[in-house]
Amino acid sequence: MFDIYDGGILDEAVLGLAEVDFRGNVNVSKLENRVSGPGGFINITQSTKNIIFMGSFTAGGLKVEVKDGKLNILQEGKYKKFKKNVEQITFSAKYATIHQQNILFVTERAVFKLESNGLTLIEIAPGVDLEKDILEQMEFKPIISHELKLMDERIFQEGKMNIII
Repeated sequence: MFDIYDGGILDEAVLGLAEVDFRGNVNVSKLENRVSGPGGFINITQSTKNIIFMGSFTAGGLKVEVKDGKLNILQEGKYKKFKKNVEQITFSAKYATIHQQNILFVTERAVFKLESNGLTLIEIAPGVDLEKDILEQMEFKPIISHELKLMDERIFQEGKMNIII
């Protein structure tokens, strides 16, 4: 498997995130007193052209519901995942930018894109308040796209999405 990862055979990878900083660096390997190590995370992220990091926006008790085509945050998590600086860099935004990787960060309420000047907010969930539910839950202010749009509302409704590819 590592020959496949290191050889750049993967076109796309979807991975988790524990912390993200304003540059787009990701930490999944060291949180407070716990060191889990990176495993194959670094191998995968170094040579995959398109990467989607996924996770909840906050951690520790976050409760949300999807109702009437909107995301409702019932209880915010205790811990912010979008930090001014990550505790340890497991994924380097600088490396990704130099190698022209396409990087997205997807949470239940927001989607960010890694651009050369940092993390850019490109989509928010319907029902989410930009200031209260996103910006106040981050330790830094991201770049906000001039074309900021709502996430596809079908995600927040019951039933088939009827996606045609």
